[in-house]
Amino acid sequence: MKTKKRKIMGWTFVIPASIMIVIFNFVPMIQSFILSLKRGSGTNMTFTGLSNYKRMFQDKIFKMTLSNTFIYLILEVAIMLVIAMFLASLLNDKRLKGKWCTTSLVSYSIIFRSLFSVDGFINTILTNLHLIASPINWLGNTWTARIVIVLALLWRWTGYNMIFFLAALQNIDSSIYEAAVVDGANAFQKFTKITIPMLRPTTAIMSTNGTLQLFDESMNITNGGPANTSMTISHYIYNLSFAGNPNFGYASAISYVVFILVAILAFIQMKVGDEK
Repeated sequence: MKTKKRKIMGWTFVIPASIMIVIFNFVPMIQSFILSLKRGSGTNMTFTGLSNYKRMFQDKIFKMTLSNTFIYLILEVAIMLVIAMFLASLLNDKRLKGKWCTTSLVSYSIIFRSLFSVDGFINTILTNLHLIASPINWLGNTWTARIVIVLALLWRWTGYNMIFFLAALQNIDSSIYEAAVVDGANAFQKFTKITIPMLRPTTAIMSTNGTLQLFDESMNITNGGPANTSMTISHYIYNLSFAGNPNFGYASAISYVVFILVAILAFIQMKVGDEK
């Protein structure tokens, strides 16, 4: 009788949450897929099959935003993981005092835009140090604009992932390091032979997926410029949906491409992070 009551109580908690997940997650996903098979706007939408998906192969802006997103992904995630792991290793030292980590939810994109403007702080410092003869238009050139976004992403994600690495490091038995010292291992060998292999299950899925869905930095720092060369795929989806003439069908099709890419990368990271 008690077992039956427990089961009923358990389902009482699970069912409402499951219904909410279906309504607010799975139903919109299905509706979005149906929308991706249509063209038009408002109530004048007609079913066109896979035409929106075929259009991507001829869409130069889509190809550019997709390549931009992967440039940010490759550069930012690779650098961020190394820095985050290194900082976590430093903070994991028991002799280090004052180990507090803080994160801010305040948007930093506007600050970066101001820092790297023509008359901003970065140009002022470089000019005063005589490292450059005249101010650099960081946000007006393709690669410098991309570099600014990568720097912003490093600021955004490094501390976030450092906390996860630090938590994982604190679960590694200190006797493993002590045994390595007895065997004559130096600091570099301990880091490469013990720390990195033990941190493999702690992968940066959130930051990788967040980079693929990157919007704020592209929108607020460079506004996709110059000539869409720093625009991300999420920024492009936003423009298709809400800027100019809305094209929700094509925007939904691109959204599903992002969904598939996120799923593939998450699967790869889970396989790499856990050999089992």
